[in-house]
Amino acid sequence: MFIPENHKIEKNPERIWLSSPTMHGPEFEYMKEAYDTNWMSTVGKNINEVEKIAAEKAEVKYAVGLSACTAALHLCVKLAGERLYGKPAISHGAVEGKKVFCSDMTFDATLNPVVYEGGIPIFIDTERESWNMDPVALEKAFEMYPEVKLVISAELYGFPGRMDEIKRVCEKHGALLIEDAAEAMGATIDGRQCGSFGDYAAISYNGNKIITGSSGGCLLTNSLEDANKARKWSTQSRENAPWYQHEEVGYNYRMSNVIAGVVRGQYEYLEEHIAQKKAVYERYKAGLTDLPVKMNPIVEGTEPNYWLSSLIIDESAMCKQVRGETDVCYMPEHGKTCPTEILESISSINAEGRPIWKPMHMQPMYRMHEVVGRDGSLRCRTNAYIAGGVEDIGADIFQRGVCLPSDNKMTAEEQELVIEVIRGCFE
Repeated sequence: MFIPENHKIEKNPERIWLSSPTMHGPEFEYMKEAYDTNWMSTVGKNINEVEKIAAEKAEVKYAVGLSACTAALHLCVKLAGERLYGKPAISHGAVEGKKVFCSDMTFDATLNPVVYEGGIPIFIDTERESWNMDPVALEKAFEMYPEVKLVISAELYGFPGRMDEIKRVCEKHGALLIEDAAEAMGATIDGRQCGSFGDYAAISYNGNKIITGSSGGCLLTNSLEDANKARKWSTQSRENAPWYQHEEVGYNYRMSNVIAGVVRGQYEYLEEHIAQKKAVYERYKAGLTDLPVKMNPIVEGTEPNYWLSSLIIDESAMCKQVRGETDVCYMPEHGKTCPTEILESISSINAEGRPIWKPMHMQPMYRMHEVVGRDGSLRCRTNAYIAGGVEDIGADIFQRGVCLPSDNKMTAEEQELVIEVIRGCFE
């Protein structure tokens, strides 16, 4: 572990966060409005305004304010499942027994809703050039499983891949696309907003996202019928009757009008936050330029929101690192480093980082599920990043990748200290 000589005793006095909320003032006023008018539940002006703004920003017709992005993804799966397969029996999920193609390198919230609804995730390997779902591998997957009619694709760390190509592959095979834009709000592909490519999409207002409500999310759709259905499901599926009448399963998923006040105030600063995050990325790129590392890839024609700046260490510059299920060890080596050493070193100066997402096919609960590579290879139960001679892109990025402190309130001086520590890890 490397610690700069002049920082061995004193840590940075302020915590340098991975990505923390940034409040401005209007958020409190909108929250106070909910308080003063006594609209403290799941109806009110703030929710109405958030839904209007969210739809406009994402360039879709309708948004449904929900308690979390995971809730939005769950209702996306229900909507897609019923559209594809019809309304299920009350004891069955919307995709019961159906295979669903899912991003492999993502947070498990992307695909857990598939399991909620009885589906079987099949993972599509990651494209090295974008760190997102590989459209070539998706095409191969459809050749292997032509019966599949639903795809869930996430956009990693605010750096989108080719969601437009993924959409074209889905259309070619008559499949619906759910776009998990939780991390990519405000990012674009050829000028088109992320969140507008899917038949259904979800965005997040979690506490560490580009804008936040402390929690919350929105389901995005161009169908008024589907938007209204999602609103009904999110309020326990209450029927239009003078008593509490229920004809289908519902959920307590509606966004709070108080939380919506925070989100409403945050939207005014989305572009400002993106500019600040971009400046963080550019400083890392300049400060690490001569090291054997690469920053998050930016695909031609895309404009990221730069939510989390990350790097991947060149394979030739990796020291030995072994990860178990919940622990890790490494062997320091002159001129080389690994994600664990970098994370320990920046932690020593009171800065927060984290490993790249561990791919879903490497997670204990999903190891029996297949992952499809761009060469048409089919793998499962692998914990190595070379499986049977076939390169496992997602596992390789996980092995060598690090998410860096990316807080938009981090000063240039604080970031220079982080960069100094990273550089020292290669000495």
